[in-house]
Amino acid sequence: MSKIVKGIAASDGIGIAKAYLLVDPDLSFDKKKISDTDAEYARVEKAFDASITELNTIKENAKGRLGDDELAVFDAHIAILSDPEMKKQIKAEIDSKKVSAEEATSDVMNGFAETLAAMKDNKYMQERAADVKDVSKRALSHLLGKKLPNIAAIDEPVVIIAHEITPSDTSQMDKKYVKGMVTDMGGRTSHAAIMSRTLRIPAIVGSESITKDVKNGQTVIVDGLHGNAIVDPSDDEVKEYQAKADAFEKERAEWAKLVDAPSKSKDGKDFEICANIGTPDDVADAVKQGADGVGLFRSEFLYMGSDHMPTEDEQFNAYKKAVQGMNGKAVVVRTLDIGGDKPLTYLPLPEEMNPFLGYRAIRICLDRTEIFKTQLRALIRASEFGPIQIMFPMIATLQELLDAKKIFNECKAELQKDKPGLGDNIKIGMMIEVPLAAIYADELAKHVDFFSIGTNDLIQYCFAADRGNDSVSYLYQPLNPALLRLIKHVITSAHAHGTKAAMCGEMAGDQLALPLLMGMGLDEYSMSATSILRTRSMMSKLDTKECAALADKAINECHTTPEVQKLVKDELHLD
Repeated sequence: MSKIVKGIAASDGIGIAKAYLLVDPDLSFDKKKISDTDAEYARVEKAFDASITELNTIKENAKGRLGDDELAVFDAHIAILSDPEMKKQIKAEIDSKKVSAEEATSDVMNGFAETLAAMKDNKYMQERAADVKDVSKRALSHLLGKKLPNIAAIDEPVVIIAHEITPSDTSQMDKKYVKGMVTDMGGRTSHAAIMSRTLRIPAIVGSESITKDVKNGQTVIVDGLHGNAIVDPSDDEVKEYQAKADAFEKERAEWAKLVDAPSKSKDGKDFEICANIGTPDDVADAVKQGADGVGLFRSEFLYMGSDHMPTEDEQFNAYKKAVQGMNGKAVVVRTLDIGGDKPLTYLPLPEEMNPFLGYRAIRICLDRTEIFKTQLRALIRASEFGPIQIMFPMIATLQELLDAKKIFNECKAELQKDKPGLGDNIKIGMMIEVPLAAIYADELAKHVDFFSIGTNDLIQYCFAADRGNDSVSYLYQPLNPALLRLIKHVITSAHAHGTKAAMCGEMAGDQLALPLLMGMGLDEYSMSATSILRTRSMMSKLDTKECAALADKAINECHTTPEVQKLVKDELHLD
């Protein structure tokens, strides 16, 4: 009898094949004291050099299958192995504690990975911990003289089953043979998940138990559309899912035709579907997927990816690159959104009992204005090269918004002494993610050009539930009728003052949320680039008048999240 294992749908599509359990060699080691510290550190250097050579070979072999953005992952791994600070820490541990190369390497790199994994409010940085673990595993394999699995040698159709799949694993996959992958660990923003989407390999991550539920050679169906893995399916289930796979591929071919199409509803109403990005390099994928603009540039990644406070010129060059890459389409940049739970080594912040409610985002910027002004000046300068829009995060009160705008205007006035008119084309907006701001949206809308609803934080604050805590994950309810009512209030308030209403949280790309948001009149939907064409296709089939009636029903007649879900599925005949 078949068994269904549920996880997170990470890459669309359906794959069917026999399970290939990806098992790493035993990289454990005995702890021991050493006497010749110089010779021991020389082993580290040799292992790191061998790892770098290996990564360069893997990268070279992956060319043609992966784009420049995905290949850049290996440059990041090589950078970790070349980091003088990391090597310095490893050498210091060998010298001071007289431990082996294996122990020092493992301790230092695990410490770095744990720091990243602790950033629970930043999924992107949290999942970079997997990259450090990948690098550490490779270095240890060379120190211990053991070979890692050779995925490139797979020569028959398989579904890869693993506790965790690293970027270097994914890069070696040949789509001709790898029909899908399922992991215990991981999230949608991990590099492995991103690469699987690039390679168009159906993937499910975060299943927690797949390696226990599947044996080598068992048939597995990977339903990357819904996040279900079916283990040991019946013949009828195989036929059913093969038909679904064929239908999905036809649908994907239709989506590809919409790259240059406008984002319109069935009844001709115009919307914007934009991309969320983390670095200027992500712009290429946004353009490739037909984005109407960038709805969220998470500027904090410029800070997190640096070992020093980025200078005005460094930031200017990054924003300029993003703006030029979008070829005249608007780029919305969120100002620095850092906090007690997202530490910067070069910017000590107080440790807090409750960092989600603490010293973060606009609160830091208004307190440390020299940091804020450096970023604003860089953004104003970059606006000369294309349309930039500036968005302030975590605004709770009107006074905070007015203070932020005042500092922006001061920076603009300073720069206009040399370049009159510079920055006059910049639009100013704010995130709606604090419940008080959502309630007071009718007043705040008078002072900005646009709102962008950050549903990830808005939901956790409204439900008083940490979205990184699995114990209360059931309270992450984007389709809760009360939350929908609050979102409608924000959109209505914005429109009453000629202010654009956008959304840049995960909800913007949610298939069930889309008709409700269209019915409420949301103007802009910003999401992962890979979700754009699917959303545009679905949008073109929806009538806004019917969506408005559906949204009213959801808000006024439904009382629970499951009721809303059933209503939308029934009305739109979704499975």
